[in-house]
Amino acid sequence: MRFAPATPIAAFGLVLCMIAPTLAAPSCLKGERKIQEAAALRYQAREEARLGNRDRVCDTLDEVGDRYEDAKEAFEDCGAGIVAIDLRSETRALRAAKSVNRCD
Repeated sequence: MRFAPATPIAAFGLVLCMIAPTLAAPSCLKGERKIQEAAALRYQAREEARLGNRDRVCDTLDEVGDRYEDAKEAFEDCGAGIVAIDLRSETRALRAAKSVNRCD
């Protein structure tokens, strides 16, 4: 039985396609963790706003922005660019929250 020369190349490509997502997974997990942290901080900012502590609200919203930037970088590193694009809408909502709370 004779193998075509492309068979080893195709096998290597298949193995590479199976391994690449596994190698990228830690970055994606880091991005997901940063988004969860940002969500928790947004909840904390809402509670601080409800209590009337405006200084804490602004500091917390700044931390949320930092978490979104970290998540965006992590998703770009792992190749999930579409999630990084979706984070742009979250940062727009964050800017709106900062303007409502007079943080800018």
